[in-house]
Amino acid sequence: MKFHLEAGFRLSADAAKAREALAEFFAGAGEIIQKGAPEGHGAKIESWQLAGNRIDLVVDSDRYVRAHDAVLRLRKPLSELLGKKYRIGVRGIDVSKFEIAVDSDRPIAHKIPYVRSTSYQDGILNLELDVGEGEMKIGESELVNRIPDRIINLLEEKFRDYGGKSEHWELLWESPAREPRSQKDPTEEMLRANWIKHGSSRGQWIYGPEGTHIFRTFEKMVLEEILRPLEYREMIFPKLDTWDVWKKSGHAQGVYPEIYFVCPPKTRDPAFWEEVMDYYKVTHEVPLELVKEKIDNPIGGMCYAQCPTFWGFLQGTTLPSDELPVKVFDRSGTSHRYESGGIHGIERVDEFHRIEIVWLGTREQVLEEAERLKECYKRIFEEILELRWRMAWVTPWFMAQEGKTGLSEMQGAGTVDYEALLPYSGNWIEFQNLSVNGEKYPRGFTVKSQKGETLWSGCSGVGLERWASAFLAQKGLDPENWPEAFRERCGEMPRGIRFL
Repeated sequence: MKFHLEAGFRLSADAAKAREALAEFFAGAGEIIQKGAPEGHGAKIESWQLAGNRIDLVVDSDRYVRAHDAVLRLRKPLSELLGKKYRIGVRGIDVSKFEIAVDSDRPIAHKIPYVRSTSYQDGILNLELDVGEGEMKIGESELVNRIPDRIINLLEEKFRDYGGKSEHWELLWESPAREPRSQKDPTEEMLRANWIKHGSSRGQWIYGPEGTHIFRTFEKMVLEEILRPLEYREMIFPKLDTWDVWKKSGHAQGVYPEIYFVCPPKTRDPAFWEEVMDYYKVTHEVPLELVKEKIDNPIGGMCYAQCPTFWGFLQGTTLPSDELPVKVFDRSGTSHRYESGGIHGIERVDEFHRIEIVWLGTREQVLEEAERLKECYKRIFEEILELRWRMAWVTPWFMAQEGKTGLSEMQGAGTVDYEALLPYSGNWIEFQNLSVNGEKYPRGFTVKSQKGETLWSGCSGVGLERWASAFLAQKGLDPENWPEAFRERCGEMPRGIRFL
């Protein structure tokens, strides 16, 4: 990795009288800009030039002390030299050219922020950064805010992901084989029985009395078998995630292809919208292009992962030790993910219903709670639903973004997926998960403990569509084929709506 930077220090006055002192300073600057690098490595000042109230530099470097770090390192000692003896201040840094060369086995086809152009030759990817003042240009504030380093990190992430790096998957436990009571797609069967109907939006379903009753039975089981015995408190989490929330939770790194964006109107003044309303009254069509002109930038998106908005309740607070662990859940609304071409039946949808379980405490408390939840899930899936299922450790999204895949890298943190066999296809479906997220959320939302202990958290989403898909795929729609323990909890099925 090589860096070539041409930059200049803006001074408060002509520094001609300091020329000899500056020559001596830059001659010995290697001690500053090579400190911490292996011998023979670091940054090097190729040339410098004094022009009135400006000092122009050309700096080349390798990865050990990057050129922009070298220039920033020089600013303080240069200010001290000019200020004490010559009463000249360093007003700022200008960047006139910045090039980075990175070893790569391929070119980059995507546009990279702050990069004007790229070229590829003989295993080297060359980047010319867009420099100067203005939006998406590299100047002093961008150097200070580590933008060049973030560009390198982004490239390394793209190099890692190239070719579809597979997710780590490790089997933890598997149930005994059980003979399925059905070999049919439950979605098709529910449609034939009028338990469900397609909604007006893609990946959306309307659940009739029967399907809704199944969902409510699952909810009741979760309440009675997990949440009440383990003393979870119910809360209501917002269902609109702003950018600020997603930046702190980490989702802002890559959530964009899967979210439904939320754009407010520029104003609610009826006169501003009159032409839209008039157009519809005349044509009975909504003028979407005109609507686009009258809505503002997205403020975020519809609920994607359910738990991030909870953390606004704790953000910036210190929790007393006797309040830990904090254990809460939310079941107040739908979640939304744009599944692209992957929607199928009720198991892969854009709009879905979940109970979100969240807990927070010391590392030991969080890991102990995760084990208690696993035991509860196992009892439900084995003794009440009698499923053919398995547990596997998988790479959680936040580890994948950091390039980690190993079970040992998180010291107990990570994600467990629960998978159930779909007899009609022979495939396994993830119908439940449980994640220990380590320090990620408490650190991101600045939540502290009274005694200064490091706080961890965990979350577990109970997806009602996924539970229904797994259960009905194996047991079918006929209650006579359902396990006795589930029939007792379900009771009599409600009468559905008939059609002529």
